[in-house]
Formats: sequence, structure tokens, C-alpha cells
Amino acid sequence: MSYPEHLEYPEARYHGDKGEVSAVFRRADSPPDLSSPGVTTHYLATQESTGGEFGLYRVELGARSPGARTHFHKAMSESFYVLSGELELFNGEKWVTGRAGDFLYVPAGGLHAFKNVTDEPTSMLMLFSPGAPREEYFERVAEMARRGGEELRRFRTRHDSYFVEDLEDLEDLDDRESGAP
Repeated sequence: MSYPEHLEYPEARYHGDKGEVSAVFRRADSPPDLSSPGVTTHYLATQESTGGEFGLYRVELGARSPGARTHFHKAMSESFYVLSGELELFNGEKWVTGRAGDFLYVPAGGLHAFKNVTDEPTSMLMLFSPGAPREEYFERVAEMARRGGEELRRFRTRHDSYFVEDLEDLEDLDDRESGAP
């Protein structure tokens, strides 16, 4: 395989000559940052810790966990890497079963969803790029879902999460307000 003489790399962001000590290490046995019934989340690399480059999270879903319904993001891509178990992934067109080592990349605007339909737990890595402050979303989504309605829609929009069900609700509201059948 041949490569072009000039390769396009991003602009340099570090301008020193000798490098620096700045790596961050997290042990595998570190306690989760967030635990709720059926879901455990480890904040491996947050938007804050990566300077906005990416966010990386290890998520463990319990048996029969509903995951997230069909949605998309306008500002970031989302990737899923299955570590263990089986994870149902919606790729915008159909559901596929992801197993250990399987990977799904969803560019900005791409419809996607995920859930665990098995009787066993599953574990995955979720990568958001560029990084976004997802921690509040993870920590409050269950509470906001219980509240529902417009408050939930505003919360999701604030966190760049556009759920198909919200868009359908808004279309229904627009139709009712315009008198359309």
C-alpha cells in the first residue's frame, strides 16, 4: 500500500519541545461513578478531562435493561464497543445483535438506540466525539423521564439528544394546533 507524501494531520495543540507529564491512569477496579437500578456507569474520560476532545464511558446494563430509545445527536458522534454479553443496537435501519468485540459508529445525525434483551448483563464502551458534558445527562435522565412532558424534551435538547418520540409528539401538537387531521 502506498501513502501520499503529505499527510493531513490536525493542527498542533501542544507547542512544547520536550513533552510533559500529563497522562491520567484509571484502574479497572475503580468504583463506578454512577449506579442506578440496572445501569452502572464509569466516567473513563470526560469532556472536562480531555479538553473537549471526546468522552469515554464504560456502561454496564443489567438483564432486560431498556437502554435508550431511538434518537440522534446534532453536535457529536456516538460509538459503541461491546465488551461482554449481548447488546441490541439499532443502526437507524434495523436492530443488530452486538457481541464482545463488535463496534457501531453513529455519526452526528445518525438514528440509533440500544437495549439489553437478554437475561444476562452486558458491558460496553460509549464514545462521544467531540466530548460533551454527558455526566449531568447520565445522572438526571431517569429523574427527568419520570417528570416527562416539556421538561423532559427541554432536558434532552439541552443535552443534544433528539428522540424520535419527542419529534412525533411535537408534530402531533403542531397538527392539532393547525387543525390538521
